[in-house]
Amino acid sequence: MKRKTFVIKTNYSEEQLIVLLKEKNETGFHHLYDNYSGALYGVIIRIVQSKEYTEEIIQDVFVKIWNSIQQYDSSKGRFYTWMINIARNTAIDYLKSKSFQNELKNQPLPDFVYNTTELSTTNNSSDYIGFNNVLESLEADKQELINLAYYQGYTQNEISDKLKIPLGTVKTKMRNALMKLKDLLKDYQ
Repeated sequence: MKRKTFVIKTNYSEEQLIVLLKEKNETGFHHLYDNYSGALYGVIIRIVQSKEYTEEIIQDVFVKIWNSIQQYDSSKGRFYTWMINIARNTAIDYLKSKSFQNELKNQPLPDFVYNTTELSTTNNSSDYIGFNNVLESLEADKQELINLAYYQGYTQNEISDKLKIPLGTVKTKMRNALMKLKDLLKDYQ
């Protein structure tokens, strides 16, 4: 007697994956995690600069994606961009949370000082999507604005105060930086 073998589909298009997630299909969730966790991890670690916190946050990100998939609207942007925004916002919210701020205050100074190598962002292994290379091709002032706004969570008002430049200048420079970045990212789509 011949046994039937079943082939499990392991590659889904973005549209198929979204349908599976909206149906709360666990296979879709596993595919999502297997194929996107590296990129989202890279975004988060660049913001929080700690493996320990990143591992905690990545779990929250996937739960948020799972629970809010019905809110995704393909007419407003790509699924990948939507997920990166969730990851970015979750990481920034975590850094601004009172519990995180209290934890930093209560951490003994020697432990914090000795762990600075773990907090380093110069490690390119966290750059799973190659974004560092794209970002480095921008002028230094544009890199700084992108870094402050998207990785450190500063508002345009806070950037204006921090850099001691007018808010209108920040807005103009940020728009120019994002347009240049969009231009550079066309090759990656």
